[in-house]
Amino acid sequence: MTDELVLCDVAERVAVITLNRPKAINALSDAVLAALHAMLTRIAADPEIKVVIIRGAGKAFCAGHDLKEMQAGRAAPDKGAAYFSDLFDRCGAVMQLIPSMPQPVIAQVHGIATAAGCQLVAACDMAVAASNARFGVNGVNIGLFCSTPMVALTRNLPRKQAFEMLTTGEFIDASRAREVGLINRIATPEDLEAETMALARTVAGKLAAAVRIGKRAFYEQLLLPLDQAYAHTAAVMAENMLLRDTDEGITAFIEKRKPDWAG
Repeated sequence: MTDELVLCDVAERVAVITLNRPKAINALSDAVLAALHAMLTRIAADPEIKVVIIRGAGKAFCAGHDLKEMQAGRAAPDKGAAYFSDLFDRCGAVMQLIPSMPQPVIAQVHGIATAAGCQLVAACDMAVAASNARFGVNGVNIGLFCSTPMVALTRNLPRKQAFEMLTTGEFIDASRAREVGLINRIATPEDLEAETMALARTVAGKLAAAVRIGKRAFYEQLLLPLDQAYAHTAAVMAENMLLRDTDEGITAFIEKRKPDWAG
C-alpha cells in the first residue's frame, strides 16, 4: 500500500478501487470523497474498463464518515451548517455517480460496512461479502439518524427491514444481508477476493455495449410507472438489436459458435 487515499489497479479490464485509510477503517473523509469521485469519473470515461470493484484496505470495508473531521467542522467558525450541507451533498454525488456509470460496480465487503459505508455497498450495483462481514446504519446510536444512507438502503431492502436497521442501529450479518437483498453472494474470508473477481470476470465477458445499455435502462425504468417502463425498455431493446455485435451474437448462437465481437 502507498499513502494514496484511493488506489486503483486494472487487470483483465476490471478496475479494482481500494479505499486506503486502514487505520481509520477507511472512513470517508473530505479528501477520500474527492479522490473517490475523481477516480470513478475517470473510470466511467474509459471504454477499456468493463467492470469496477470497490473494496477496503485493512480489517474492514468502510466505517462511514470521518466523525473526527465532522466534529472539527462543527467547531470551526467558518464552517458549521454550510460545511455539513456541502459534505452530505458531496457524499451523495459519489453515491449517485456509481449507478450512473456505464460499468457495473461491485462492492467487495469484509469486516464492517457502517453508516455511509453501508450506503456505499447499497449504492453499488452488486455486492459480494465475506461470511463474517456485518452491516449497519448505526448513526442513531450516537444521535445522528442515517438519513442520507437511508436513500440507498431503502432502494435495496424491504421497507420494514430498512426502518428497523435505521431506528435500532443494530447490525445484520452477511447471511441476513443476502436474505434482504443488500448483497448478492457470500464467500469465506479467504475466498472473498477470488469470488468477487469471478463475478467481475463473468460480467466483463459479456458484450460491453449491451451491458452499458442495460445498466442505464435498469435504473431508468425503476423510476417509471409500469406502462412507461415497458415503453421505455422496448425502445432500449430496439436500440440494442441494431448493434452490429448483437447481430453477431444472435447469429453465433443460431450457428452454435462463439461470437466474434468487436467490443
